[in-house]
Amino acid sequence: MARLLVCILLVMGTLLGIAGVDLVLPALPDMALWPDGGVAKAQLVIAAYIGGTAAGLLLFGSLGTRVDRRWLLLFSILSQLVLSLACAAVENLDVLIGLRLLQGLLGGAPAVFAPGMIRRLFDEKGAMRALGALGSIEALAPALAPLAGAGLVVLGGWRLPFLVTGGLAVLVALCLFAGRGLLPAGPAPRTLGSYPRLLGDPVFLRYALSQSLLLGGLLVVVFSAPAVITRSMGGEMADFILMQMIGVTLFILCANLAGPLAGRIGAERLILIGTLSALVSALLLLAYALAGGNNPHLLPLLLAPMNIGLGLRGPPGFLRAMMAGRGDDDRASALVILAITLFAAASTALVAPFLGAGLITLAVGALVMQLAATASLLALPPLSGPVPAAAAGD
Repeated sequence: MARLLVCILLVMGTLLGIAGVDLVLPALPDMALWPDGGVAKAQLVIAAYIGGTAAGLLLFGSLGTRVDRRWLLLFSILSQLVLSLACAAVENLDVLIGLRLLQGLLGGAPAVFAPGMIRRLFDEKGAMRALGALGSIEALAPALAPLAGAGLVVLGGWRLPFLVTGGLAVLVALCLFAGRGLLPAGPAPRTLGSYPRLLGDPVFLRYALSQSLLLGGLLVVVFSAPAVITRSMGGEMADFILMQMIGVTLFILCANLAGPLAGRIGAERLILIGTLSALVSALLLLAYALAGGNNPHLLPLLLAPMNIGLGLRGPPGFLRAMMAGRGDDDRASALVILAITLFAAASTALVAPFLGAGLITLAVGALVMQLAATASLLALPPLSGPVPAAAAGD
């Protein structure tokens, strides 16, 4: 029961960070109408938060080796409370963008610390199960939170999503403070590791690169599909929503099967199966595009192996990346999450100018990413030898 409560606390913290993007998205059109606004400038409200989060991942990855992670978590959540209220109080877009940058920077602790804390609570099989459940909830949030945000904007205007985020931060902070004794304690030794050491470790890179490239390949499709479906394939947003619903469902099912399957066939084999499944999906997508296929209703079927592959390899792949950190869980977790963000953003930006070509653009972008993910997995050495179960001092 104690482990379940800890997982719930950590999920609440990570969902707060997701809410910082998805609850606010529907408020952007209102902000674009501000005197100092505009559509492009309003988008910076989200971009600043994401950019701040990227820096915050690295910040908390290092701070976790020096300061008790429990207090860092509490500080991060309280900063979300203060800055959410501050965002709701301003009507200047430049000031709001600055506050959002700071909010992202200070709000990254739950995403960094949750995987490592889960690893400290369970054996390898149990950690895979817990990470699969965490990933399932995180996959649902981006699908549901924008709908909730849209309702909040209709109900109370652009300020209400920020006020609700602040209220959620109060709840999470109180729960974390009350349950702080259940959380794994203590910082790791200061000499444990560094970002350069991890970036120079081929074993860590094997799992980090293959994980982030595979997910990046899926996200480049997801982020660009609305434009391609509605402009080039003659579809509607309902087709994109259906594609997402089916994809998320498949991911959740497979992510929760990953732990038991890894126990039967081994984590390394499951990671390979998941990676190859995603590659097959990208090849099918390209073959369909080259054949002149243009039916948006077939996209869920073509992308099914990619969603299944990510679900199967996601939990064991992320866990093995942390294990390859040799006890430096926080930095390892921060680098993997940062790599996912950077690969997804960069690939989406690279394909954007060519979306007018239709489905072929998405297929090529996805295939390049999946080929790179597969090459990383096959070319770099796997984890071997004794692995620390947790950082010393925990």
